[in-house]
Order: sequence, then C-alpha cells, then structure tokens
Amino acid sequence: MTGSGAYALLAVPFFAAVAVVALAAGVVAARRARARGRRAPTGRRIVLVTGLVAGVALLVMTIVFDNVIVTLRIVAYDPALISGAKIGAIPVEDLAYSIAAIVLLPSLWVLFDRPTRPSQEDRTGPRDRTGARPAPDPTTAPPEGSP
Repeated sequence: MTGSGAYALLAVPFFAAVAVVALAAGVVAARRARARGRRAPTGRRIVLVTGLVAGVALLVMTIVFDNVIVTLRIVAYDPALISGAKIGAIPVEDLAYSIAAIVLLPSLWVLFDRPTRPSQEDRTGPRDRTGARPAPDPTTAPPEGSP
C-alpha cells in the first residue's frame, strides 16, 4: 500500500470484522430477550454509560501513551502513508484499533455470555416480600392422599 491514508486503509478489514461481530451480538441479544418473553433490552443505561466511560478512558490513554512513544521515537510513521490529520504527534488512524476494541469487547461479551439459570422463583413458585411462599388455594389443592 502506498499513498496518503494507507494506514487508515489497513484498518478497514478489521472494522468490517468488528461490524459483523457487533451485528451478530445484536441478533443474539434480541433472540435471547424474545425467548425469555421480554422486549429487546431497552433499560440498559448502566451498561451504556459504563461502556462510554471505559471507551473514553481507553481513547484518552491511547492518545497519551501513543504520543509518548512517538515523541520518544520508539515508533515512527511514514508521513507519506498517513492521512495528515494528527492529535499531538500521532495520526488519527492510530485510534482506529482502540475504537474497534470499544465495540468488539462488549459484542464478544454478549456472544459468549451463557444464559442464566431460572431464578429461585421460577423453580419453586412465587414468594412474598419475606421470602415465604403464599398459602395454597384450597379450591385448587390436590385431594388428600395424593402424592
């Protein structure tokens, strides 16, 4: 690869793979929700906020540490192969893999997550606030002597 933006073009196949994994994770999450009789997850604000905070932290750390290693000349970029846009000493293309990781990790988490076991209530019936089971309804109770 030669020419302006060649480093950015190297990230395109990686972003395509990340997009496929993210799409698969969305389909799996929706199917699991439907199988449980629920709508697709809508109230996941904590997960979204946590992901955004972690993503911003990853991007900030990438910018800081990559600037350090480029400034110390541990890593160098060929000026003919970058797009020209920079953040400090690093080309913006350097953030592509961090951005992909922000999408890929939660997607893999969804794909590899095992469905949870039924809750205690699902196995033994409903309980009240104290944890006790309500008294059986005598009109629907089985006759005495039956197992």
